[in-house]
Amino acid sequence: MATPPASSRTPSAWSGLVPALKDSGSVGLGAFPMGVAFGVLVAHSGLAWWWASVFSGLIYAGSLEFLFLGLVLTTAPLTQIALTAFLVNFRHVFYALSFPLHRVRGRAAKAYSTFALSDEAYAVTAGEAAQTFAGRRVLWLQALIHLYWAGGATAGALLGSFVPAHITGLEFAVTALFTVLAIDAFRARRDIPTPLLALVCALVARSVLPGHMLLAAFVLFAAGLLTRHALVRKKAGPHA
Repeated sequence: MATPPASSRTPSAWSGLVPALKDSGSVGLGAFPMGVAFGVLVAHSGLAWWWASVFSGLIYAGSLEFLFLGLVLTTAPLTQIALTAFLVNFRHVFYALSFPLHRVRGRAAKAYSTFALSDEAYAVTAGEAAQTFAGRRVLWLQALIHLYWAGGATAGALLGSFVPAHITGLEFAVTALFTVLAIDAFRARRDIPTPLLALVCALVARSVLPGHMLLAAFVLFAAGLLTRHALVRKKAGPHA
């Protein structure tokens, strides 16, 4: 029997894993130590170590997990927890506008990809090179970043008694990661107006609504991008 051509073969479930490992390597350098910091915090809060695995595996919301831990320890009402989760994760609404979910095949895969849409995954898939990523590569990328975070949290909780509650500089790992990603994105596109618009939106949001800076900055930035897009299309004419 003749072997079907490569283009007609069904992709293996493992296809995309190797390139996804390369794509997520730099992200893991920021996500894993932040996960460790969260795990250490769980251990020092008096909760059992496995709660770090539950929080990082099922909630998987980065900064929200740190806030959620404090809310749980103070037995905050569910309404306060729900409102906090909404405000902190509202930015994901904007991520979904350009995240390549349409490339991911299968209901279960799409459901997990939606759940695992993190800041880091969006930052990597928003780059110019990622426009050719296949769906399985995107899915593996998200799964690996999830693993880095959850694995770091579990390791930090298990070793919590041997690790100080506060390690200077550890909290800057993710900030440094996104700084590098932003620099790489600028080098790829050389689009000066976009980072300037983001900076202005952040400064305005910090001055006007400091308590909800992230949400306000995202709304302003989205409105600015839409306005800029409309102006560019109008200037280009109807045949653009």
